Amino acid sequence: MIKIAQLSCGTEYSGVQSEIEMAATTVGAKMVYPDVEAKDIEDAVDKFGFNPTSAQLKLMIARAVAVTEGKYDADAIFISSCFRCAEAALIRNELRRYVQEHSRLPVVTYSFTERTKSGQLLTRMEALVTIVERKELLARERQVGLTAGIDSGSSTTKAMIMRDNHIIGKFWHKTGEVVACAEEALDKALAEAGVKRNQLEAIGVTGYGRFTIGKALKCDLIQEELTVNSKGAVWLADRQKGEATIIDIGGMDNKAITVRDGIPDNFTMGGICAGASGRFLEMTANRLKVDITDLGALADQGDWKKVEMNSYCSIFGIQSLVTSLASGHALADVAAAACHSVAEQVYEQQLQEIDVRHPVIQVGGTSLISGLVTAVGNVVGERPIVPPNSQYIGAAGAALLSSGFLEGHR
Repeated sequence: MIKIAQLSCGTEYSGVQSEIEMAATTVGAKMVYPDVEAKDIEDAVDKFGFNPTSAQLKLMIARAVAVTEGKYDADAIFISSCFRCAEAALIRNELRRYVQEHSRLPVVTYSFTERTKSGQLLTRMEALVTIVERKELLARERQVGLTAGIDSGSSTTKAMIMRDNHIIGKFWHKTGEVVACAEEALDKALAEAGVKRNQLEAIGVTGYGRFTIGKALKCDLIQEELTVNSKGAVWLADRQKGEATIIDIGGMDNKAITVRDGIPDNFTMGGICAGASGRFLEMTANRLKVDITDLGALADQGDWKKVEMNSYCSIFGIQSLVTSLASGHALADVAAAACHSVAEQVYEQQLQEIDVRHPVIQVGGTSLISGLVTAVGNVVGERPIVPPNSQYIGAAGAALLSSGFLEGHR
């Protein structure tokens, strides 16, 4: 069983400990709690270089040191603290950095509320288990045979057909009823590829509808989107060696993933509000009466500094947009401000929880909005790489990984 070392503060008092353990159990893992003595805590705090007030935070530090020094056996690390505590937020981030500097264990951080449920943690736990159990699969650089990948996203459903490391068919459309949308996307991609479904050697699926689709289509690989998307991103960008950061600004949530030689080692996902998502840009395009495909070019013509738009909330963001238009600001400036607002919030919400490695690879449907890519480049210090077919990362990753998964079971 995969052992995930829990370094946390306040989970028992907040009532979320049972939810954490339930999420781990669901994906076949076990939460473990490194044993440390009082003297170990004092030594670890001295070594860490920061002496927090909370005894539980000191215990978090000692447990991290025990794991990274090999005094306690674990396969992955889960670092968590209450979102309300500023000192805990500081320790959480610094511990994550410490773990990555002193070990190769995959790590995820999470800021919980009293209402956190196991379902909210499931994708993170599943990704940790996948990284541990399927490291060799994730490290594979080539796809072999004839495979398909399906990505059932919150906004769109994508399908891709690959043969011997080449894309031969693809299709995407808006998500509705998940199985019907997956069936149609797959059939259209197969038609473009000129092959029949019964010729496929394996099918992989990811995204929100993966379990439903996986059962209905008898998929060979059903996997969470963090590892699948990172695999698709580095393959499409031809960056499977070395380090990189992947940014995926989705229709409902965002992901930031750091990878080393194609394998994720730290990731964060979620967001405070839709104001930091592709949905807000859709709302912006509708209000400006331009197609979402034209919003990026319009934004590139504008100056975001001329319009104040800094709300975390999509509703308040649209109010700022309406006010700016009423004040006579140019459409291009408002479009640029909307893109910058999303990029800035992604930086504040997701990129503060990882160490950004270069190059930065921007993927997902919103990576086709050039003004957003420009805005992300402004906040991270370099223009991100947007690979060809960047909106198909999930489908590409699922096709790639199902190939390796199939080989491993022949």
